[in-house]
Amino acid sequence: MHYLLIAFGGALGSVARYWLSTVVDQRLNSGFPWGTLGVNVTGCLLIGVLASLDAGDRLIGSTQTRFFLMTGLCGGYTTFSSFSLQTLSLLKEGNWPLGLAYVLGSVLLCLGGVWLGHAGAGWLQAAR
Repeated sequence: MHYLLIAFGGALGSVARYWLSTVVDQRLNSGFPWGTLGVNVTGCLLIGVLASLDAGDRLIGSTQTRFFLMTGLCGGYTTFSSFSLQTLSLLKEGNWPLGLAYVLGSVLLCLGGVWLGHAGAGWLQAAR
């Protein structure tokens, strides 16, 4: 059953990733992978929140829900494989400054997203 939950969550996450990154990149049309960066940051924020909640928490529920949301949905949604390929493409094109900015921005913003999600979940739990 866990595999089905993960597969279903992964499918939804992958579709959400593709949709959001495509919409953002088409609208900005800047040559910088803003869509993938946005997906990575929001995915890290979401997994930070989910990972910080206890398995028995009412907001998360069962272990099956955690498999669906964290392993499936977040796993399908976050895009570090795309991040790596896009970074390599920028570097191969000789665009080292943009490639370096992408790596540093991704790491710093995603770590910040996980921290913010963790802190926000702690605040929500304390407020109940």
